Amino acid sequence: MTTTKAPATIEVAITAEPLEDRPSGEGRDGRSGAEVRFSGRVRDESGRVQALFLEHYPGMTENALEKIAGHARERWPLNAIEIIHRVGEIRIGEEIVRVVVWAGHRHAAFEACAFLMDILKSQVPLWKKELSDDGWHWVEARERDAEAAARWMGGPSERAR
Repeated sequence: MTTTKAPATIEVAITAEPLEDRPSGEGRDGRSGAEVRFSGRVRDESGRVQALFLEHYPGMTENALEKIAGHARERWPLNAIEIIHRVGEIRIGEEIVRVVVWAGHRHAAFEACAFLMDILKSQVPLWKKELSDDGWHWVEARERDAEAAARWMGGPSERAR
């Protein structure tokens, strides 16, 4: 008798509200030995940023998040994926994005979480402005984000599935 593992559940959301620190329930089903959580926060490396403002295209942004989560689900043996991204005005220290991956083993969970963040930063339609003393300014895409995403592209991964 052959048993088929259920595909990973995917939950994506875009919200203007602060992200709640809710307890995870996915690991309690006995299938997930690993939970990897990435929480990205607004920071000020330059000493002049007061806040960020993120804009998105409703529907298109969620579809892009679901697509990259689907790619992760195909690439690694995962049990569940959660991606929540904020939009609107977000202050220094506030959480801007949360990615959580549940898997049977840590390697798949770590790899998938890194993949999701690298691809999200370069391929999900979000537009960012920074507020500083002289007003709001659009933020250009960073080359290092494109380079991080590029390492995952093309052919099968050399990384363990």
